[in-house]
Amino acid sequence: MSDITELMKTPTGWLSDEGEESEIVLSSRVRLARNLDDNTFTHIASSEMLESIRSEVSAAVMDNRLIDDPLMMEMDGMSGADRLLLAERRLISHEMVMNFKNRALITGMDESLGVMVNEEDHLRMQSMESGLNLRKAFKRVSGFDDELDKRLDFAFSDRLGYLTACTTNVGTGLRVSAMLHLPGLVHNQDIRQVIDGLRQVRLTVRGSYGEGSEVSGNIFQISNSITLGLSEEDTVANMESHIRKVLEFEKKARESLLREARTLLEDKVWRSYGLLKTARLVTSKEAMSLVSAIRLGVGLKIINDVKLSILNEILIMIQPMHLQHHYEREMKAEERDRARADYIRSRLEGR
Repeated sequence: MSDITELMKTPTGWLSDEGEESEIVLSSRVRLARNLDDNTFTHIASSEMLESIRSEVSAAVMDNRLIDDPLMMEMDGMSGADRLLLAERRLISHEMVMNFKNRALITGMDESLGVMVNEEDHLRMQSMESGLNLRKAFKRVSGFDDELDKRLDFAFSDRLGYLTACTTNVGTGLRVSAMLHLPGLVHNQDIRQVIDGLRQVRLTVRGSYGEGSEVSGNIFQISNSITLGLSEEDTVANMESHIRKVLEFEKKARESLLREARTLLEDKVWRSYGLLKTARLVTSKEAMSLVSAIRLGVGLKIINDVKLSILNEILIMIQPMHLQHHYEREMKAEERDRARADYIRSRLEGR
């Protein structure tokens, strides 16, 4: 049994609908960047040094008691398809998919805590939670960082803080993000104003897969862009405050849609639901749009027989490499469209 198969046997924790504000906030993620002192940054390190770093970091992480059932996957021992699958699961970056030599992922089976080794930095630790749960994610990854600090000598400056390969991460090395479903703001055309407001307070807004990804299914990732001059605790509190403001705007937009265009909204929701329950071919882009409408309908209690956790799962499982792994064969685009429709129908029917 491959490591990927072993990993996919356990449901991804952040896909549940148990977190706070889970109707709008799909997940919270907190990431810490660290580098080993007296070692060259990954982009100019030799292959021998990268392998030495991978060995040292992996030994420390695998012995850490805070990761339950740790699973280590060396990227250069995996196929490109499997690396893409891990990226679809948000466990590694697309950068690591392409630059995989002497890289590794170590993650717990529930995927709530993990480490990318030798990505842009020697360590990229991340914790993910369902819903709006930034404080819990931060507490977990911070405790993990403290434990590793006992075994690894991190590069640190008394003046600058933690030293990182990219200057935008120098200081705390902390990235705090939340993935939000904002169809109300998109429909009433206020999303641009909200995004501009977030950027004015130095927050970054991207698609659900981070830097370089397009917005799909009305899902946006919001993260901090300042890591120098603020404490880790203040960064988390600041992010949560701004996320809650966005939630207020989205809820008001949804209330406005219900009040001013209820019939049109219900028609869109039920048409989307009916199409996905009967379609035989569905592209990825179309599926994301239709699932977004259904998710809005569930949040507004228009639809009551679909769980958010199922819709969250669908968002991941309809990605190309997940479909190929699920059906155990390589597929061309039209085959994936057919398999995607089959998978969605089966999950909406409770199979």
